[in-house]
Amino acid sequence: MVSFTTTPAPKIKPFCYSIHLPPNRLIPKPEQTIFHNATHNHHDSIGNLLQSSKLNGFRARGRRVLVPIVSAAAGQVLQEPGEEEKPKIGKIFLSDVKVVKRRNVFWGRKWSSMDIGTAGVVAAMHLLSLFAPFTFNPGAFWVAVGLYVVTGLLGITLSYHRNLSHRSFKLPKWLEYLFAYCGAQALQGNPIDWVSTHRHHHQFCDSEKDPHSPIEGFWFSHMSWLFDQNSYIERCGEATNVVDLEKQPYYKFLKNTYIVHPLALAALLYSIGGFPFIVWGMGVRIVWVYHITWLVNSACHVWGKQAWNTGDLSRNNWWVAVLAFGEGWHNNHHAFEYSARHGLEWWQIDMTWYVVRFLQAVGLATDVKLPTQAQKRRLALTN
Repeated sequence: MVSFTTTPAPKIKPFCYSIHLPPNRLIPKPEQTIFHNATHNHHDSIGNLLQSSKLNGFRARGRRVLVPIVSAAAGQVLQEPGEEEKPKIGKIFLSDVKVVKRRNVFWGRKWSSMDIGTAGVVAAMHLLSLFAPFTFNPGAFWVAVGLYVVTGLLGITLSYHRNLSHRSFKLPKWLEYLFAYCGAQALQGNPIDWVSTHRHHHQFCDSEKDPHSPIEGFWFSHMSWLFDQNSYIERCGEATNVVDLEKQPYYKFLKNTYIVHPLALAALLYSIGGFPFIVWGMGVRIVWVYHITWLVNSACHVWGKQAWNTGDLSRNNWWVAVLAFGEGWHNNHHAFEYSARHGLEWWQIDMTWYVVRFLQAVGLATDVKLPTQAQKRRLALTN
């Protein structure tokens, strides 16, 4: 989504302008979410799911909505009229993104058992990875690469993100559940909790309620937000935005038995290749997928370019896109959250989209959603 430097936004007096909304960008009611269906040009209404993030907090005037001016170069959201300017306490390296406040996650608070468990697992995987130079062999290396694709691409980017979080396409239930199981093996949480967090991110993007925004510091957005569950609940509320998943016994089963499945995989790897397979197939692979996923939350809101007026800090970052199977085209994604394709230009590599397109070609993926040219014109910053 590489440019590590951006041209500072001109110092102008903050103001708002109005735009006509496309038919699929109406403001949903608080108790209802509209999932955008670009294929059929109508709304799929699903109760108690995420609200539209980019229109949250702005006043509607019939079919016209006030949206914040965004710098095309910097992607910095300017304040609304009458909004008190927030103090800036820092600036992220090689970026124009300002840190409004730094959240102290590690000291001066009470750690819950969930926080300790999460931090313990993350630390254990990093420590296990330190044995990698001493246990390297070709078999262990290729096990790590294979599981990186299976858990990272099929599990996280295709299943957890595009299929479950945004309903960008439909799969047969047996295949949907299989891919979700691959996601559980990434050790990033069960589908219900992962999807809830991501929907909150879009609902409150780059505000003080965002679970992981760089306005509270780069490392907070990258990983330390994971270790303060109480703060997350205080800001975003309980997981009431995943009713569609909670109604399905399979996802409840994965949540209740979540930790058993990575342990079973570790036992299988050990029986096949011993300790080297554990180090590479679990430690190295999990840490690798961890940081690639986290870079979408951090780097893609700090470094890169914007092509669309999304009203947030999301950026397109090509090197994250390469590592994260297309997820680095993050400004594209925030502009068209419902889209199964994130690399909207022919040169924007999007491995996840290529898999979805293959599944569509063989009849396994249906109702694949993509933005129309009219929708692109309405959000293009070149307008």
